[in-house]
Amino acid sequence: MEHIKKKHIGRNICRIREMKGMKQETLAELLGISQQKMSVIENTEELDDSKLQEIANALEIPAIAIKEYSDERMINYVNNFYDNSSSQGNSFNQGLYTSFNPLDKLVETYEENRKLYERLLQAEKEKITYIEQLLRK
Repeated sequence: MEHIKKKHIGRNICRIREMKGMKQETLAELLGISQQKMSVIENTEELDDSKLQEIANALEIPAIAIKEYSDERMINYVNNFYDNSSSQGNSFNQGLYTSFNPLDKLVETYEENRKLYERLLQAEKEKITYIEQLLRK
């Protein structure tokens, strides 16, 4: 007889939250609950659909992504992504998680950092110009 492994929704929430670089306290604040309550939720095996949808909205992912998340699928997805062989097809790349890509988040963060650096550099140039003008007077 085949053993079917039951999904642990709370653990899935925790894994996804961590992948998004979000602290438990931050997610709790988005949901309007305490960090302790969030900890209890992440240790809960099952959640009702309305609470799950609320959490999914806070994480900006579909609720089905939380329900169907598995480490094996994520590893498979990442391996296929880096091998550039996602077109070979696997259970992860068949439409379930098309809107959730941790690499996109990484690229977005890199771009934000680059733009911030450019703004800081421009501000420093403006300061130098201003100081030079003051010294000339």
